[in-house]
Amino acid sequence: MGIKNFIFIVVFLAAMALIIYNVRRLISYLMVGQKEDRFDNIGERIKNVLKIAFGQSKLLRDPVAGTIHFLIFWGFMLFLFAVIESLLQGFYSPFSLRFLGPIYSLITITQDIFGVFVIISVLAALYRRLIVHVPRLEVGHKGKMDAVFILCMILVVVLSMFGMNIASLAVNNFALNPYEVRPLSAAISPLLFSSNSSAAPVVYEICWWIHIVFVLSFLNFLPYSKHLHVLSSIPNVFFSRLKDKRNFLKKLNLEDENAESFGVADIEHLTWKQMLDGYTCTECGRCTAACPAANTGKLLSPRKIMVDIRKRTVEKAPLLIAGLSEDGNEENKAILEKHLVHDFITPQELWACTTCMACVQECPVMIEHVDAIVDMRRNLVLTESDFPSELNPVFKNLETNFTPWAFNWQDRANWAEGMNIKTMAEDPNGEYLFWVGCAGSFDSRYQKVTKAFATLMQKANIDFRILGTEEKCNGDTARRLGNEYLAQMMMMENVETLNNYGVKKIVTACPHCYNSLKKDFKQFGGNFEVKHHSELISEMLDQGKLELKQESTINKVTFHDSCYLGRYNGIFDSPRNSLNKIKGLELVEMKRNKDRGFCCGAGGGRMFLEETEGTRINVERTREALETNAETIASACPFCMTMLTDGVKAFDKADDIAVKDISEIVLENIK
Repeated sequence: MGIKNFIFIVVFLAAMALIIYNVRRLISYLMVGQKEDRFDNIGERIKNVLKIAFGQSKLLRDPVAGTIHFLIFWGFMLFLFAVIESLLQGFYSPFSLRFLGPIYSLITITQDIFGVFVIISVLAALYRRLIVHVPRLEVGHKGKMDAVFILCMILVVVLSMFGMNIASLAVNNFALNPYEVRPLSAAISPLLFSSNSSAAPVVYEICWWIHIVFVLSFLNFLPYSKHLHVLSSIPNVFFSRLKDKRNFLKKLNLEDENAESFGVADIEHLTWKQMLDGYTCTECGRCTAACPAANTGKLLSPRKIMVDIRKRTVEKAPLLIAGLSEDGNEENKAILEKHLVHDFITPQELWACTTCMACVQECPVMIEHVDAIVDMRRNLVLTESDFPSELNPVFKNLETNFTPWAFNWQDRANWAEGMNIKTMAEDPNGEYLFWVGCAGSFDSRYQKVTKAFATLMQKANIDFRILGTEEKCNGDTARRLGNEYLAQMMMMENVETLNNYGVKKIVTACPHCYNSLKKDFKQFGGNFEVKHHSELISEMLDQGKLELKQESTINKVTFHDSCYLGRYNGIFDSPRNSLNKIKGLELVEMKRNKDRGFCCGAGGGRMFLEETEGTRINVERTREALETNAETIASACPFCMTMLTDGVKAFDKADDIAVKDISEIVLENIK
């Protein structure tokens, strides 16, 4: 063993000891969080890792930044072989992976070519951060320098690898070893070194040490950097919610007599997965760039929420693990007196969220921002009774009238007078239960939509019933606003009613009702086949149960995607299919559409809260709709219809632009 090997072993062992210490430290912090089972369906989780983590599917939604990251990621993955080879040479200098034969040929040529791509990608990333100043990447001086430092380290690792390969070729008099294929290095080596150059061995050793030191330094810097996601992103994707459980909120155990509080006030109330989300935030800003609240000048930034969770975890978890309390140490006392909510994240931020899921949709590492935000709302409402005053009448109405508004619950079925529609109490044997919802029952504008859809079903001979006065609010509004107690009460009462009637199939025109009936109700024993009215309308047209006119009554229409219909449940095509079937109707898309659609501003209970910061979300969305020059804005959600109608009025376009539900448009075009 030479002096080089001895020094390497000392350096390597010290670096590994530090890495192991930091990994164990970070894992121990996660153990402070609440338990949560994320180990089901291992096969599906592995598929997610292959598609999202290795395939970079979410990052590639942004073709420029996604391609840059893809090349850097896969370049590094391929460079692992070079790193392993160099590390093993530290123990035994003559070591080589050439024993792999043809596989070694593939490794070496790929490294040589991908190395150039990585260098170009790193330089492009530096250009975007330092010259272009992409807005979502502007995260303050510290965050920018962190990113620049990491990119420079990557650049040094790649350049040192090339330096080793080029110098090694010169040492061998420009002859490649068996199975070694390095076209670029072979072309450059004679340009830098002469035959039998005495400098080549020295350059090789210098590059080798630079390569090793920077690789080990890179690994040890990550736990203290925002680039911790290099280590945590693959586990975070693996443990993310599976597709069938995505975009729904967990059920709180409100009967836990030992619970001192409900929801999340500080990190020990988060689940370990929510804390891992904090570790994994890349601070890329995609979430905040897509957030309707952030886009319109609100205080909320989904990125900041995750960064704050990470900061608070690193600050408080060591004290909790050590069992320290306010023991006279002023620094510890100051840390323990603070809370995640209020001291790091303000209620103002939390109440700005529309729960639209744009942040979750755009996150390349599958962070679940909305879950954490709603859990913190739950603590504010259930434990602190701290919520905006506008919600007092909403909660009271839900409890007494079973609707967010001050309507008499006995008037819930008044819209159906004269339509010859039976209730379940009169005859429970219909194929579908039409779940009308609060807006469809009481809002004068949306009652027209309710009647239009009911008329379409009657024309198509769909056998349906309604609950009438037995229907109550589905609980979605209360749940998203953090009032889990009220939400669970309403859900359980509705499930009991539905199960008593033996309901199997439900159709509803409200995406919020649809999401609750389909997902949330399962937590309380309600397992139903649920359709949105846009799906059933599309089916009725496909099956020829409805016959359309030869010429449309409308020329140009743009469709607004409801967040709870689109991002929450993946229903994008059904409404468009129905509109596209109408002859003479031109469907034009807004700039942000489908899973990139911009929220109307009503979700998450925001329908009942005033916007006092920045500009109104619905006005921003309406502006996009007006830019299409459509004469009609189509929607498939009562909340969206209200917000878009108000937006059109804000632009003084009420006489020029109509806002209609797809059921109304289809009904107008039925023979």
